[in-house]
Amino acid sequence: MATLKSKLQDDLNAAIKERDELRSSTLRLTLAAITKEEVAGKEKRELTDAEVLNVISYEAKKRREAAEAFAQGGRTESAEREKAEGEVLTAYLPQPLTDDELQAIVVQAIEEAKAAGAEGPRAMGAVMKIVSPKVAGRAEGGQVAAVVKKLLAG
Repeated sequence: MATLKSKLQDDLNAAIKERDELRSSTLRLTLAAITKEEVAGKEKRELTDAEVLNVISYEAKKRREAAEAFAQGGRTESAEREKAEGEVLTAYLPQPLTDDELQAIVVQAIEEAKAAGAEGPRAMGAVMKIVSPKVAGRAEGGQVAAVVKKLLAG
């Protein structure tokens, strides 16, 4: 079965052949970030698809933040470019969770944490530990933490 990284590589080659400058440069930068992640640490290793997804989602988030910063600075052309790069990357990410889906996952995690003896605002860490792997790549950490905090506060 093809890995997510090999799919990115194939899409990069296709983008180069089609002379799609935006896609090819975005994918090239993302693959560089993946390679950087692979050689970080004591020994080189192949990233799992889940780890590659984390890199892609981090890169997409960087593009969104840069687009906002450029827009606030009145640099609309740069903002549009960052936004377009972000959209290229978003195509590789799983569908984001709706607010209702996220809330259902958090409610279930709170039940699990209560069963394990963690309750109230101090259960935040325990609940996040349960929720994080379930929402990986489909919801941003800050958004998840806000929902957890709100539901724990009751």
